[in-house]
Amino acid sequence: MKYLRMLCVTALFSFAVSMSAQASNMTGQAPPTFASAIDREISNLERQFVGAAEAMPEDKFNSSPESLNLKGSAFKGVRTFADQVKHVAADNFSIWAPLTGNPEPPGINAPNGPSEMKTRAEVLKFLKDSFAYSHKAVTGLTSENALELVEFRGSKVTRISLVVLAFTHASDHYGQMVEYLRLSGIVPPASRSMQTSSNKPAGK
Repeated sequence: MKYLRMLCVTALFSFAVSMSAQASNMTGQAPPTFASAIDREISNLERQFVGAAEAMPEDKFNSSPESLNLKGSAFKGVRTFADQVKHVAADNFSIWAPLTGNPEPPGINAPNGPSEMKTRAEVLKFLKDSFAYSHKAVTGLTSENALELVEFRGSKVTRISLVVLAFTHASDHYGQMVEYLRLSGIVPPASRSMQTSSNKPAGK
């Protein structure tokens, strides 16, 4: 069942690349590759996630909803906003590393990130570095090797399953970070652009 699911995901990626290639041929642009199609999705995720991380100001960066003491809530023990960002950055390195054929970079300390890393500037740099690593890791991915098995945390998994994991994991935590931002009175950057568009008069 797991193999079939990954096969379906690979087929969908291949279909997307094929459709993009046809569109590129019509516009005279170079057709995309399997890797470049996924790399484009990494860029989309990066833009959204880094934007959310940067939206939280210094004075609230290490806070969590637990400190708000909301009646009826269950936020006790949850990660701080900074820890959410560090966790995703650390796992970005860890999840994409097997695609490079190398172990994850030293000092990543996945899944929580380096404990000595405290400041907002340090955490944001760590996050941006992890996405830069993601872009490099995907360059060798093809539709032919997407179902090859690689070692990940003591198990053998397909390359494409790690791609899916990287996207779903970061997206999951992005959703949590959006709640942290809104509870702090901050509208996430991605939502601001949507609100601006919806408030425009018809035809603009």
